[in-house]
Amino acid sequence: MNAIELSHLHKSFGDFAIRDLSLAVPGGTICGLVGENGAGKSTTIRLLMGALRPDSGSASVLGTDVSSPAFRAVKEDIGVVLDEAYFPESLHAMQVGKILSATYRQWDQALYEHYLARFSLPEKKPFKDYSRGMRMKLAIAAALSHRPKLLVLDEATAGLDPIARDEILDLFNEFTRQEDHTILISSHILSDLEKLCDYIAFLHQGQLLFCEEKDTLLERYGLFTDSQENLDCFQPEAVIAAERNSYGGVRALVRRDMAPAGFQMEKPSVEDIVLFLVKGAKNA
Repeated sequence: MNAIELSHLHKSFGDFAIRDLSLAVPGGTICGLVGENGAGKSTTIRLLMGALRPDSGSASVLGTDVSSPAFRAVKEDIGVVLDEAYFPESLHAMQVGKILSATYRQWDQALYEHYLARFSLPEKKPFKDYSRGMRMKLAIAAALSHRPKLLVLDEATAGLDPIARDEILDLFNEFTRQEDHTILISSHILSDLEKLCDYIAFLHQGQLLFCEEKDTLLERYGLFTDSQENLDCFQPEAVIAAERNSYGGVRALVRRDMAPAGFQMEKPSVEDIVLFLVKGAKNA
């Protein structure tokens, strides 16, 4: 079963719109949602959580339409971490836990305290005195402690140092070891998503350009670094985008299946693919 299904969603905000967005995230997987600032990632998350109503189309999470009254109960099974952690400034972590224990039927206080210790978060320090990284860790601890089946994460690793990010990524991998657990995560740190995700979904100017298995995506494209003369040997449709490098040659993202025989190509990163696709879209 798909944990998330968006079907032909449209939402307009004056000069910006989410247009005909269809996306399916299989249960038990991790899907990375990528795109430049203003591409529509946060809007998409708000639509699938029912915080925004689409102009047309539908969204379902864990098998339930987000516009139906039944979705209120389903939210018990969804852990959400936004790009800012919102807790009352005067409360400390234990007080936050007490409030959340009255909010979620499945709240596990022992698990919450386990995460506080794992993240080295002080139990009695006021939230207003937390650093940004500490705030994000507290939000993640809270999201995990009501034992959700789906985690929805919007820039959840922002503000964390590389060591802390690796720790959080390991935690997310642990979460999806249970086959009914799923993660949708948006992030500007594409190297994190490459390490973590099974699927990559790429939004550009409100449109979904692709949602594919990460390994399939990485095999589809190659990085070609050579002269313009040799790049001209490729069919135009094989070249997604190209840029001149500091040595006077070119660096291009190309389709491997359309490349002439005998040309050497490097394996791209997810970041390479996204950046070149944005350049290609702008030049189209």
